[in-house]
Amino acid sequence: MNHTNLLELLESNVKRYNQADFIKDDPISIPHQLSKLQDIEIMGFWAAMLAWGLRKTIINKCQELLDLMDGAPHDFICNHQEQDLKRFENFKHRTFNPTDTLYFIEFFKSYYQANDSLEDAFARFLTPTDEHVGKALKGFHELFFSLPNAPQRTRKHIATPARKSACKRLNMFLRWMVRKDDKGVDLGLWNRINSSQLLCPLDVHVDRVGRKLGLIHRKQRDWQTVLELTANLRQFDSDDPVKYDFALFGIGVMEKKSFV
Repeated sequence: MNHTNLLELLESNVKRYNQADFIKDDPISIPHQLSKLQDIEIMGFWAAMLAWGLRKTIINKCQELLDLMDGAPHDFICNHQEQDLKRFENFKHRTFNPTDTLYFIEFFKSYYQANDSLEDAFARFLTPTDEHVGKALKGFHELFFSLPNAPQRTRKHIATPARKSACKRLNMFLRWMVRKDDKGVDLGLWNRINSSQLLCPLDVHVDRVGRKLGLIHRKQRDWQTVLELTANLRQFDSDDPVKYDFALFGIGVMEKKSFV
């Protein structure tokens, strides 16, 4: 497929899937329920971190978590009493268990006592001249586990480029919070990270489609593959390369027919 035809395929599928109808069946529907910035950040982050498995199950588990925090996660996290934490003793999603849940709450409480927005937890590690958000992801990981009693087991739920991880969930969360357009899917609430610095979330579906389209050549699915894919997507739109996540994910998950 030549450059022109590939661009047409990508752009047509971005247009098809970057629409409000996409929201209801995707984990991004969880932060879309909320209006307070901190609530959106907390549940957006949590929805992204729990985003593996069936999308319907992910949405249901995130809704359960939101209900456990009385529909107001920022207020709950900042003002809960010790006995209020007992309600999370049975919350699980795949390998994410109550130990992880309680540490997320502890981190958020510590963080929001000193900061207004989760944006700074990423943006403080980045400059406008950085090519991509790699430094922000590394710095955030270190910050997230900086509390003295951070459980070792919880580290597997927050990826970092330092371990050569593709960091799919973190890159997806940043896409939600940073990208701005008039379609209403991505939230676009943060301003200190540029859309041009975002990296494409790489899951098995995006990886498969990216390879079929010649956008990925590395054998592995790791951090360097994310950089390769995003660099190739920048050839089509250097200011907003991760908009093509809609196309790659849409083709990979939503369509059953052959496309090449």
